Amino acid sequence: MVEAKFVGALPYFQGLAEAEVADIASLIFERHCQPNEVVLLEGEPSQAMYAVVSGRVKIVKTSAGGKEQVLRVMRPGESFNEVPLFDGGPNPATVIALELTLLYGISQEKMGHILSRHPRVVQNVLRLFAQRLRYLVSLVEDLSFRPVTARVAKLLLEQEEQREKHTQQEMAAQVGTVREVVGRSLKGLEALGAIKMVHGRVVIVNRRLLEELVESYP
Repeated sequence: MVEAKFVGALPYFQGLAEAEVADIASLIFERHCQPNEVVLLEGEPSQAMYAVVSGRVKIVKTSAGGKEQVLRVMRPGESFNEVPLFDGGPNPATVIALELTLLYGISQEKMGHILSRHPRVVQNVLRLFAQRLRYLVSLVEDLSFRPVTARVAKLLLEQEEQREKHTQQEMAAQVGTVREVVGRSLKGLEALGAIKMVHGRVVIVNRRLLEELVESYP
């Protein structure tokens, strides 16, 4: 059963009256995903946008050679695949569940109803699209101007904040390189005294060193 309280807390629907949120919740469907299940496939016709209720998904682009670039990991309260609902195009990226995940979905038809009935949602959409654009600009800057070690340092700081741990392969996909290069970067950070490796896991021992490395490449 779709929880109206959760729906009202989503960025797209914040600031709405309780009755408005209830109306929107009635248009939403649930989708349960298993670990590693493909939620959306790049290039296929779009069926819906989704919000993560529990669990996590990763948004990825894959090159012709099979190299994977993780654009973003989406967590509870975050949404994805909105653009096709507005431009009618296909899914812009592949989305894969990282663990048992519950999603709330809204079809293109239902989103049209929501926008026509609730003008406040239109304002929220514009604000959130602007935020997403800023994020993508930041991602391009990271890939273009920061060396791999600085990108790895930034990712480690983000992982600590999110209380998450990733394999070196997963880290490589997120920073736009290969596992072997991530391994060398981690060894370099360990020699610097910023981290230590304990049974294959990264432990941050000097957060400030990582921050200084990230800040040295604005």
